[in-house]
This record gives sequence, structure tokens and C-alpha cells, in this order.
Amino acid sequence: MAESLVGSEIIKLSGEIKALQAQGRNIHNFTIGDFDPEIFPIPTELEDAIVHAYQQKHTNYPAANGMAGLRKELARFIQERQGLTYSAESFLVAGGARPLIHAIFQAVVNPGDEVLFPVPSWNNNHYTHLAHAKQVMVETTPETNFMPVLEQLQPHLSTARLVALCSPLNPTGTVFGAAELKAISEAVLAENMRRGPENPLYIMFDQIYWTLCYGDNKHVDPVSLVPEMREYTIFVDGLSKSFAATGVRVGWSFGPDHVIDKMKSILGHIGAWAPKAEQMATEAYLRNDAAVDRYLGWIRSELSARLDRFYNGFKSLKAHGYPVDVVAPQGALYLTVQFPLVGKKTKTGEQLSNTQDVASFLLSEADLALVPFYAFGASRDALWFRLSVGTCASDSIDAVFASIQAALDSLTEA
Repeated sequence: MAESLVGSEIIKLSGEIKALQAQGRNIHNFTIGDFDPEIFPIPTELEDAIVHAYQQKHTNYPAANGMAGLRKELARFIQERQGLTYSAESFLVAGGARPLIHAIFQAVVNPGDEVLFPVPSWNNNHYTHLAHAKQVMVETTPETNFMPVLEQLQPHLSTARLVALCSPLNPTGTVFGAAELKAISEAVLAENMRRGPENPLYIMFDQIYWTLCYGDNKHVDPVSLVPEMREYTIFVDGLSKSFAATGVRVGWSFGPDHVIDKMKSILGHIGAWAPKAEQMATEAYLRNDAAVDRYLGWIRSELSARLDRFYNGFKSLKAHGYPVDVVAPQGALYLTVQFPLVGKKTKTGEQLSNTQDVASFLLSEADLALVPFYAFGASRDALWFRLSVGTCASDSIDAVFASIQAALDSLTEA
């Protein structure tokens, strides 16, 4: 398993970026799904609560399934803000969302089972490999904003063990509509009725970005849309994206008690706990509704303003005849951008032959670093890219577009 584990394309791209930066190049690096703490600091109240918890010497082991006070607060937080009613015992806290996703795969997927997921999507291929399971990927299209639809998933539901879904979606920054997700949820429920209780089909619903929806876009989930899906839906959530707290490492999962209990046992042996001080600080912070509302309002405003500026900038380039396209941002911190440049020649006479060539051209000539969708499981000839704005200073955006336009102007037809 370890010998055949595929390395991260994003880490590979990061090496190229660092090499150029070492040469003194000012790279517009929009590859990482993270935040610059100088631009997007964590909430002051959360920071103060973390410091206070350490000063109070909360440095010993936390409870294996998460501190009781935090799990109780998470149950209140989700009930009041999402309308989902789960007991504190239905929550599991861990060191971010990643160990929880791994635990879901380990708890419900047997070796050789099929895991069904759309591409592009984040890391489902790697978690499936770690579980010795079989990947069943359906490639989405811009016509559906790169979100899966029932017609794509339906042929595979009868043989799958787990359907891995995410909304808002990494890498696209798009969201499920209620009708589409309800149709998928009803189909999964119908499949479970056909199978019976001994061989369930689960949905892993990654909603780590759910508070970051923009405009008229609203977050929806399988259980709110189809209440009977409660027995078959395992949620993944956490602090990292909503509160720019990727390094604080507090994530949580909630769902059917018998699945959460098995995940608790798995993570108990791994020891993937969130630190006790951070857990206690998270409980105190989430209890402060006014502070939470204030921060969420601020970060949504800042992220959506950046996404809109990039979206409008690419739309303007397209309107002026440049070979670009873009999908309207709906959520998260990502923008989906297309550079259909294959076949064009650079100023040195080299022809761009594939997506990797296009990515390298943008990096070398526009000082622009983006992640191609093939890094998220899409086909290698997909000319779509993820642009992440979590490290973007607002006053740099005009310079970014000047660099892009100059690079595109340097291309000629083959």
C-alpha cells in the first residue's frame, strides 16, 4: 500500500514555486487552501481563549472522543445554526477533519469495497487507497458547476459502500442545489431500503466550508432534505476554514452513533486528538454567539469580495477575446478558472501541449501559481484550475491581472 501511494501533485507544484521564489521571483501563489494569518487572523476571542487555557495548565490528555463540554456545545451550535438535532454523544472531536475522514473510511469500508465520489474532489482517491478499497470516480462538468448529479451516481449506487460528497466543494468553490442533493439522498435511501440493514450504503458529507456560502447560495445537507438519511449520513466539519484556523486543528464528525463509536475506537488507538487547550478554547468561543456572528460576517465579506474581483476580472478578459473562462463563485475560498491554451506557442517558440505545460507557462510567464484539476482526480487534459484566495492581499489583484494579460499577449497561434 505504501509503495503504491501516489504523492501530492500540490506538493510537487509547491517545489517549483519555491525554486522560482529562491531566484527572487514574486510569485502570485494561489495554490494552497489555507489562510495567510496576517490577512486572515483567527478570531481574537478564540486566540485569547487558547492562551488562557494554556495558562490554566490544560496540557494533559483530553477525553478520547472530545471534551464533554465541547461536544455539548457543538450539538447546540449545529442545532441552532444548521437545524440538525444530535446529542453530544453523536459527536467525535479530532485534530482537524483529516483524521476523521480517515476514520470514516476505516470504519465503514472493507478492503475491496467500492467508494464512489465525483472528481475533481479533494483526497478521496488517497483515502480510498489507504482503505484498500476500489475507487469509482465520476468526472463532473462545468455545465453542473462541477457538482455531481444523480444521473452520474445512480449506476454505481448498487455496488458502492460509501459515497463521498463535499459542499461547498474543494476545489471548485461551488455548492449543491437543494433539488440535486435531495435527489441523490433519496436514491441512497432507496438503495438502503433495497439492501436491508446488514449492508448499508453511507454518505460521507464533508461540510468543512458550509458557513462560507455567498450571495443567494444556501448550504444544504442530506439529513435536512431527507430526514431518513440520518442513519446513513456521516458529517465532517471543523474550525479550520470558517474561522481561518487551519493550524488550530479542531475538527468534528457527527452521525449515527454506532459509526461514531467505531470511529472513536479507531482514533483512540491512533491518538489523533485535538489538544485539550484548543478544545476548551473552542467550546468557550463557540458559546459566544455575537463574536461568532461578527467573525463569520467579516470573513465571508472579505473572501467573497476577493472572489468577485477575480471572477469579474476573468470575465472581462474573456469579453475582450482572451482565451479564459471562469465559473461564478458560490462558496469556500476557491474560484474555478479555465485557460484553454493547448496548441498555442510561447514567445520562445515552444508549443503548449497539455495542462502541465499550461500550468508551467502561467507560472513562468505570469508569475501565477494555480492548481490544475488533475491534482484533484480529474483527467489530465482538463484545462481547469483552482485559484485559492486565502492568501490574497486585495491590493495585489490588479497586478495579478496585469501579469496574466501580458503573458496571454505573448502567445501566438501554432
